[in-house]
Amino acid sequence: MTIRTPSSAALLKPETLPTHERGGGARTTPLVSREIGTSSFITGYTSFDPGVEIPFHSHNCEESVVLMEGEAILDIDGLEYPLKAHDVTYIPPNVSHRFRNLSKTNPMKILWIYARTDATRTLTSTGITNPVSAEHAKK
Repeated sequence: MTIRTPSSAALLKPETLPTHERGGGARTTPLVSREIGTSSFITGYTSFDPGVEIPFHSHNCEESVVLMEGEAILDIDGLEYPLKAHDVTYIPPNVSHRFRNLSKTNPMKILWIYARTDATRTLTSTGITNPVSAEHAKK
């Protein structure tokens, strides 16, 4: 559910919004998007099942990720950085990275923020690039 105020601001209720399977035990709930009215950034949640890690990738814009729940590892620059709930990252454009759920029994959840509405994800292993929004159309 999205509630609109008279000034066109929006209040989002994530538990009522569609969640999209990304495959491999990760699912995404888009939050602020062009459809809401933003012209400069997009946000959303991604939840990871226990033990899930997403592949190395990069984006065409700046990204910030907040670990909302669980314990994670940020892999970047050939290094591993442990994250606990509420730790915040900043990742420059075109820097390969990934997040891993450290727990084999508990889920993990991140809030992501991309600095462009047309953010893309390029898989490091293949070079394949797709719009981040394409993940939101997967069932």
